[in-house]
Amino acid sequence: MKTTVKSAIASLALAAAIGGGALASAALPANAATTDSSTSQSSTGTSTSQAPRDESKGGHQANGITETLLTGDTATKVTDAALAANPGATIQRVENDAEGATYEAHIIKSDGTRATVYLDASFTVTSTETGGPGGGPQG
Repeated sequence: MKTTVKSAIASLALAAAIGGGALASAALPANAATTDSSTSQSSTGTSTSQAPRDESKGGHQANGITETLLTGDTATKVTDAALAANPGATIQRVENDAEGATYEAHIIKSDGTRATVYLDASFTVTSTETGGPGGGPQG
């Protein structure tokens, strides 16, 4: 009888350990796979997906500057200058520039080519870069 009781207690202890381990392992992945949005990597090392950035909202960062959409008179002046230099183009967005120019206008030229028009503080077009989403290099 003592052997049966010992076996039953040992079996219960083993079942409790297995059950507790199963519960812990079931809860662990939900807590351990946290995502770091700056690297798009989870702590488990697997890649996570993010929604693509909405190009119409700007937000590109470079040189410690975050580009922001232009509004009011500034937006109108940048738009007018970019369209004057690119007749028939469509404006996607206008924003400050984080990489050297004062302003930039992202456009789609009349032939469908994407481009970025760069302007100085006087709203003078200084250069135009064609290609890629928003005007960057295609690739």
